[in-house]
Amino acid sequence: MNANQRRVAFATVIGTTVEWYDFFIYATAAGLVFSHLFFEPAGKDIALLISFASVGLSFLFRPLGAFLAGHFGDKIGRRAMLVLTLSLMGSATTLIGVLPTYDTAGLWAPILLLVLRIIQGISAGGEWGGAVLMAVEHAEEGKRGRAGSYPQIGVPLGMLLASGMMALMTGVVSPGEAFIEWGWRVPFLVSIVLIAIGYFVRRAVDESPVFEEIAEHKAQTNVPVLVLFKKHWPLVLIAALVFAGNNAAGYMTTGGFFQAYTTDPEGPIGLERTDVLIAVAFGAAVWLVMTLIAGVLADQIGRVRTYQIGFVVLAASLFPVFALVNSGSLGLLYAAFGLFSIGLGLTYGPQAALYSELFPASVRFSGVSISYAIGAILGGAFAPTIAQALVQATGGTTAVAVYLLVVVVLAFIAVSLIRDRSGIDLSFRNQAEQETGALVFGQRAAEPPAQKVK
Repeated sequence: MNANQRRVAFATVIGTTVEWYDFFIYATAAGLVFSHLFFEPAGKDIALLISFASVGLSFLFRPLGAFLAGHFGDKIGRRAMLVLTLSLMGSATTLIGVLPTYDTAGLWAPILLLVLRIIQGISAGGEWGGAVLMAVEHAEEGKRGRAGSYPQIGVPLGMLLASGMMALMTGVVSPGEAFIEWGWRVPFLVSIVLIAIGYFVRRAVDESPVFEEIAEHKAQTNVPVLVLFKKHWPLVLIAALVFAGNNAAGYMTTGGFFQAYTTDPEGPIGLERTDVLIAVAFGAAVWLVMTLIAGVLADQIGRVRTYQIGFVVLAASLFPVFALVNSGSLGLLYAAFGLFSIGLGLTYGPQAALYSELFPASVRFSGVSISYAIGAILGGAFAPTIAQALVQATGGTTAVAVYLLVVVVLAFIAVSLIRDRSGIDLSFRNQAEQETGALVFGQRAAEPPAQKVK
């Protein structure tokens, strides 16, 4: 890895970590305090459902962010979109930290909270595509899986940072009622410092060489999104279904469901907030390590096979994970989150490389961003809300495990329809080959010429 590739790797990790810290701080607060501070007049159970639904609301606006970032990312460059989305996310997160609550501002409080959550969703929709393309398009052939795992670890790192910050506030700085009164605001306000760091790091990296090639030939597509859906809509749908399996399962923790379920004083578990948040941080650390391992594995055995192994592991872990959570033991909760994170990492590490190799260069930003955004809606958007509703309807978590199993099986089928293209040339000059052969039931891409024996 040369100096420029190291700068790109560092910039993508820092930027995505900050973005997802902002995103997950909201989800964690939604499970712990927002139902009480912003939605309580609706009644305790309904308030919690609305709070989780507000987590999912942002996902409905991710496609808008993906469309906008994809359009301009394919026309004016990857780096500009990365800087813009980071700034947008940080501004929204910081403003949440100074919002009045329902007791102070009435209906304006939840309305403003939802508006800022929507802005977070728009930003998140545009962030991921730019980060993974910067990482993968700068990478050497044969190391794209590993390079693509760097922006992927920003998600567990963001979760680790968000959970750690919340645990610090609930356990040390503002325990008990102080956390409800003011402590929850601090993690949101800290975002402004993180955004400043991420902004300057991202400004320092070079533009993607693939986009520079497109710009040099003045070959930018006028409306990339229209071309994408006209020529490549099956790829978008299948790629979205692949991500839905990982995302639905992952949002049991990143969406705040497990945090709320295990800390509810009137529920079957009743653990302390700080203890659960530290356990979530442990799970995020395991997820991070497994994501890196999956990136390396994807270069060795292929993206599709790594995914298939990951989905099998994830499916096999679902019922044991919920049994461990329901034991009420803090030690077994650590075991549950650690076990759960193995499958999550294996089905997240290869994603950047797989998605980047699916789409031709001229519409690649739009393709990866929109597929990711639609997959997030199909998978994680309302997974915590659905899980909470299933628990309230059935009195247990078996139905939640069944729901997740169905989504994971569909994702396994979807990834099995993709032809592994680990060695394909991603440059603009190879656009003709990139146009076909991505799916097993489509036209096979042209085979590279055999090397002559000397």
